[in-house]
Amino acid sequence: MLDILSSGFKKASEKLRGKATLSEDNLAEAMTDVRQSLLEADVEYSVAKNFIKNVKDKALGDTVSLKAGSGANRRTVNPGDHFVSICKDELENLMGMGESGFKLPSQRLAKVMLVGLQGTGKTTTCAKLAKYLGERKHRKPLLVAADIYRPAAVHQLKVLGQKLSMPVFHIEGLAPPEICQKAETKAAELGCDVIIFDTAGRLSIDHDLMQELLAIKSATSPDHILLVCDAMMGQDAVTTAKSFNELLDLSGFIMTKLDGDARGGAALSIREVTGKPIKFLGVGESLERLEVFRPDGLASRILGMGDVVGLMDDFERVSEGDKDADALRMLQGRFNFNDFYEQIATIQKMGSLKEVVAKLPMQNLIPKDAKVDDGELVKVKSMIDSMTKKERLIPDLVNPSRARRIAMGSGRSLKEVSDLVQKFKGMRKLMGSLGKNMGGLMGRIPGMNALSQMRQLKKMAGQGLPSLADNFGISGQSMLTKRVDRDKVKKARRAAKNSRKKNRKK
Repeated sequence: MLDILSSGFKKASEKLRGKATLSEDNLAEAMTDVRQSLLEADVEYSVAKNFIKNVKDKALGDTVSLKAGSGANRRTVNPGDHFVSICKDELENLMGMGESGFKLPSQRLAKVMLVGLQGTGKTTTCAKLAKYLGERKHRKPLLVAADIYRPAAVHQLKVLGQKLSMPVFHIEGLAPPEICQKAETKAAELGCDVIIFDTAGRLSIDHDLMQELLAIKSATSPDHILLVCDAMMGQDAVTTAKSFNELLDLSGFIMTKLDGDARGGAALSIREVTGKPIKFLGVGESLERLEVFRPDGLASRILGMGDVVGLMDDFERVSEGDKDADALRMLQGRFNFNDFYEQIATIQKMGSLKEVVAKLPMQNLIPKDAKVDDGELVKVKSMIDSMTKKERLIPDLVNPSRARRIAMGSGRSLKEVSDLVQKFKGMRKLMGSLGKNMGGLMGRIPGMNALSQMRQLKKMAGQGLPSLADNFGISGQSMLTKRVDRDKVKKARRAAKNSRKKNRKK
């Protein structure tokens, strides 16, 4: 997701590293990488051109203060940091900072109309939006199947409605505008307070499609008309959005399949071209994978800064019970394989491991060639499943004999089981050290003090603790220095010292 854009901005900031000032020459070199990545990511040409101009004008027009903050938080700011800050502000402005809210009337029946071409995931998005409104906004949605042309479209929405335990309305033989109009009466009968219309799509925009959508709009007066856009269409998505907006006066967009697109140009272009914001992002196939669009979060991810707020939103969405106490206990290093198993299950609910890692605020510590493998979590769970209740509670019980039994029971090798136990103990030691050094309060607020955590991790790098990446299936060059090297140095020094003592005695 957004790999091309991230790569371009990273190259640009690296070229400015070590520079004393931002000049016309060094900025031009950096902006070449940014320009290339924007165009490769399928950002509309005029949008890319204006973005480059705005960043350049601000970077050369500002005086860079070399110090920021005060007291313990005071740090040195270099031109590279200043450049990244300007880029972040411009990316947020480009995507419509502060415009992505989604409000529905609460004193009357609310109506949302979803439109779009075939193949964009419109029907599934209707169900995702219904789930979002039901679970997070405590609304009672009625889904309306108004796509009478695509084979099985009505059946698909009914199946999704059953999964969500939400009503789906449809009347055979009626035209879509009539179906949508009669749905208002049905909503009142069922006590629903919001209607979501799943309208018909086409392979391309045509006159009949648009006239039908206009008729539905006229018959129902929806509070929001949202265009469901496929991010993988690139500039075609922007062209489609422009056409729909000119006729229907859209409220905004739902961008789907952004997780499957390494470019992401449509996300940067669509608001600038149409003047209408993105409201939601569809980032997976499961019905809970609908995120409220936050320009600041996406801008941070593009610039390799992660997205702690988004990560915590995901965590709160899938977590159950009192997680504050659990987080505090884990930070103190007091956890077992049962806790570890539960954390893995929580991560899996949050989405793919790659998505979760992309939101971590320590992107600079993750190796460039790192490969994130969800299969590693499945392997770990299978090994924990093969442990006894006592072994899960007291990990130190797992000796070579028990490890062989666990390996046979899980279908894994003895080495994989031994590695798991070793990494688990290292992880427990690491978390315990973090808790002692940063105080218990931080453990109660997941995601807070990310900079302090990164500094602590860097400080501990020379202590030989296992990499966090190693524990979550991220393969690649280790982020932390191996302890064996430090031990060798100490051993050599000790031998030399003993040798000198012997020589003095002689």
